Amino acid sequence: MAKRYEKIADELREEIRSGRPAPGERLPAETALAEKYRVSVPTMRQAMSVLQAEGLVERVHGRGTFVRKERTRNLRSNERHQWEKDRARNPLEERAETGSTEHDTGLTLSDLVFHAEYAEIAADDELAGVFGVEVGTRLLERRYRTRQRDEDAPFSLVSSYLVHDMVAANPELLDADEEPWPGGTQNQLYTVGIELGSIEEQVTARPPTVEEAEELAVSPGVSVIVLRKTSRATDGRVVEYSRVILPGDRTELTFVTPLRKW
Repeated sequence: MAKRYEKIADELREEIRSGRPAPGERLPAETALAEKYRVSVPTMRQAMSVLQAEGLVERVHGRGTFVRKERTRNLRSNERHQWEKDRARNPLEERAETGSTEHDTGLTLSDLVFHAEYAEIAADDELAGVFGVEVGTRLLERRYRTRQRDEDAPFSLVSSYLVHDMVAANPELLDADEEPWPGGTQNQLYTVGIELGSIEEQVTARPPTVEEAEELAVSPGVSVIVLRKTSRATDGRVVEYSRVILPGDRTELTFVTPLRKW
């Protein structure tokens, strides 16, 4: 049998989904809602916590509780990798028209705010194992944050790694000011003679760290999706490795597997 706070959450959920109250609208104070539903304030607070965990409402310190405006959804399919490869050798003007984020979100380049940071780091045990190199090998670490212009949180937190000496033949690949790079990583690798032959993605989920929850603006109770992407050249070498942290409340992953005909 449903508890009282669950029934209240059900009623409020239906109202929010019907558009009344509207996204961005402030809800009455918990004391007023408790009086309306004839329950105690702690019971009302439990109901609101359920809706907050579902991402339907958000509490703003000092201002109250608001119906959450739906953020741009990120619909990421593994078919994006072939799409990127098909474009990697296209002329600059064609590559500059759109990128993988636009492909995943349906937005245009003018809708986005892009930020990249580059740093040289020494490979730790994990990264040395991934690339099959000595611990301490110089790597290029690239951190990417892309958000919708009208929103305050990025779609994901991306950390990408390349072996420094492998890409140093093209000095532009070491310069964050060249980002966003038309054609993305596959075109970057193409400029130093590397063609990708396979991409492996491992997906797990976990609670966010405090820092991740703050940067991604996820509500309490919302998990993050952790995607680890390993890109191999046609000769089998690992040439790029990424960790992508995605908010679970606005990310959809689709995996398409072509099957050979009998």
